[in-house]
Amino acid sequence: MHDLKYIRDNPEDFDAAMAVRGLGPQASAILSLDESRRSAQTRLQDLLARRNEVSRAVGAKKKAGEDADDLIKEVADLKSTIADLEAEERQNAADLTGLLESLPNMPMADVPVGADEDANKEVRRWGNPRNFAFAPKEHFDIGEASGLMDFETAARLSGARFVVLKGQLARLERALANFMLDRQTLENGFTEVVPPFLVRDEAMYGTAQLPKFAEDSFRTEEGYWLIPTSEVPLTNLAGDSVLEAKDLPLRYTAWTPCFRSEAGAAGRDTRGMIRQHQFSKVEMVCITHPDESEAELERMTGCAEGILQALDLPYRVMLLSSGDMGFGARKTYDLEVWLPGQERYREISSCSNCWDFQARRMKGRFKTPGEKGTRFVHTLNGSGLAVGRTLIAVLENYQNEDGSVTVPEALRPYMGGTETIAVETAA
Repeated sequence: MHDLKYIRDNPEDFDAAMAVRGLGPQASAILSLDESRRSAQTRLQDLLARRNEVSRAVGAKKKAGEDADDLIKEVADLKSTIADLEAEERQNAADLTGLLESLPNMPMADVPVGADEDANKEVRRWGNPRNFAFAPKEHFDIGEASGLMDFETAARLSGARFVVLKGQLARLERALANFMLDRQTLENGFTEVVPPFLVRDEAMYGTAQLPKFAEDSFRTEEGYWLIPTSEVPLTNLAGDSVLEAKDLPLRYTAWTPCFRSEAGAAGRDTRGMIRQHQFSKVEMVCITHPDESEAELERMTGCAEGILQALDLPYRVMLLSSGDMGFGARKTYDLEVWLPGQERYREISSCSNCWDFQARRMKGRFKTPGEKGTRFVHTLNGSGLAVGRTLIAVLENYQNEDGSVTVPEALRPYMGGTETIAVETAA
């Protein structure tokens, strides 16, 4: 949600920010609705004051035994007018909120301007892609050949964009998640959380999944939403609350299943595990003081990079353009891991600073001793990492010519010392 005061004071700057998001001017419509709402509020206050004044006069006349019929009629007329004005004010407020909540966050000044991913800027690279003595396969070819990755059975059970992992591949996914959680909690200072996987409308609204992106998520008949990412429950831990400045930052991490309808993804990544309806992710969420959020984004991105470096997986860091950035973000870094089977870099983590955009929606604030009032916190979120995509990266980067996969050294303690996942493990 946007700051109305900022838009009143900086309408041209706001329109310029929306323009780089691919939208036309918005400030005029916002300010017009705002003016109508405030005008209705002012008139309403005047009418309520007049009604109270007339009501007192009615009482005085009755006490004095005088005729008060004219005043009684005025009170009745005022009551009707007030009801109409209250309805008008509510409609203006609803229209204003509806417009504001439909608009994306304003990009930061250093975000590249562009319509799509073609305008993204490469910030840095780490690691060198391995030179294979054979043609490297894609992850689904490796997994299906081992018999430990089963898309056919998953389709029979659930339909397209699901997978069944078995044996050592199932264990490898669990090992990756546990390794990531240990890094984030023991080395990076995050508090591990096991949040609900079903949330209410208010939680989805707080992190800007609703109302704009309802079709991207799954909803139960009872009205709960399956979380598209644990960003939703983790960020909302700071919702409807006033925190102490001394307690910031709050850093949370969780390993959860995530559920997405992949609306609009027809024909994209139809084979394999890249784009699924159900996947697991280790999420990072930070609730920070506004003065610290830019530094926190760099720190969070470094936490995600550390996982890839520990696994010796080549990657690059991309600063997303204004047109490729998520709805609620002001600045986003994507980490893209090298997949030799595809011969390209693919997203494995997205780290975003949302400033106070989410905090305004979920009413997340903090107070500082000696200062009047409260301020909105800044919220950040990032993958640390997407577990399924990391599994893909390990399979493709550590594959051997005989179809086996070498287990990265960092994961061997989590795999009971296993050094190689061999084809024959499927038997």
